[in-house]
Amino acid sequence: MQVSVESTGNLERRVTLSLPAGDVEAQAGSRLREIAQNVRIKGFRPGKVPAKVIEQRYGGQVRAEIVDGLLRQALDQAVRDNELRVAGLPQVTPGEDAAEGELKYVASVELVPDFGELDMGKLEVVRHTAEVTDADIDRMLENLRQQRGSWNKVERAAKAGDLVNVETSSVIDGVRMPPEGAEKTSTVLGSAAIYPEVESAIAGMQPGEEKTIDVTLPADWHAAQFAGKTVTSTFKLIDVAEQVLPEVDAAFIRSFGVKSGDLEQFKADIRSNLERELKGALMNRLRREVSEQLVAAYQDVELPPRLVESEANALQANAAEQARRQGQQLTAGTEAFMDAARKRVLVGLLVGEVARRNELRLEPERLNETMRLIASTYEQPQQVIDLYRNDPQLMQGLQNRVMEEQVTDWIAERAKHTVKALSFQDAIGQ
Repeated sequence: MQVSVESTGNLERRVTLSLPAGDVEAQAGSRLREIAQNVRIKGFRPGKVPAKVIEQRYGGQVRAEIVDGLLRQALDQAVRDNELRVAGLPQVTPGEDAAEGELKYVASVELVPDFGELDMGKLEVVRHTAEVTDADIDRMLENLRQQRGSWNKVERAAKAGDLVNVETSSVIDGVRMPPEGAEKTSTVLGSAAIYPEVESAIAGMQPGEEKTIDVTLPADWHAAQFAGKTVTSTFKLIDVAEQVLPEVDAAFIRSFGVKSGDLEQFKADIRSNLERELKGALMNRLRREVSEQLVAAYQDVELPPRLVESEANALQANAAEQARRQGQQLTAGTEAFMDAARKRVLVGLLVGEVARRNELRLEPERLNETMRLIASTYEQPQQVIDLYRNDPQLMQGLQNRVMEEQVTDWIAERAKHTVKALSFQDAIGQ
């Protein structure tokens, strides 16, 4: 195979690969004969399938696999021989001027930029700290009680914490919504799920009572034609229910998987879960701190354009999927995500460069610890661990995450940093 490399830009190389078509045919013939000996096709005895049938069924796939393997091998060799540091996946297309009996392909390769000196000491990072307190555990216990609580209807005035069912209708610019009847809605007073003016008006109402109030819509209201306008809303309180919380007894504790039903063991489990959540939240904060500092320090570095565009496409696709799940439609194009994509690509390349220059290696103990922490959130932890170990794609993603955290810690330790203590609630609030 003949290989040539030429520069087409500061961060791009054009690699041309040519190989004799005869070499591919020779390998394909050998592979197809092996297939013919073992394949089972209905209507033919094993080993007696005609070569023409084998060719029709498997010829194209076999040749594609052979060409792909040869190109990958040649491209890897060209990268090593020319000491190219590749960023992202090469873009391979068929060549247009292949000679007779020749297969030609062109690979467009983007390179990691030259970041110059990487002085982490000039970065200024805030490292947040926090700890789980007994009050945090008690708060979580109360949240669990509320999750398992029930609602009992009461015949009294509504107050904060009650679940209320309401029928509503509104008039805006002389238009009634809905045109007929009323819309039914439910809310817990004090949850801020509806306008404060409406919540305040409902509080103190008796079941069956009706009120009409004026509400001014915010300037950023989702229906632009109504933004900032005053709505006259009429609502009728249908019924009121108060929450009844379960006792934290053995039965309640066992319902969360603590077989002993022991309160102290339950609290210990809650503490472990909260500490795991806190550790992740603090790492996310540190990652953001380090990322922001890296972006500020190296924002003028030229980046591989195709890699940035690919990242923007991925961000746009993720946003579109999230919108779809919420019953909405994303209207923003790829360009709206380019700035975020540039930052993500810049940080990703810098993290990789810091690891390379300082010969940082993935720490197996840290990888295993992270895997155990993830698995501990499931009912069958060992099954989750086995899943990661048997799925190369899942494991690669986990390894990338752990390596990024290692480098983030390494950078933060060498940067100028200050420590800021937070409460558990503030820390996980992100």
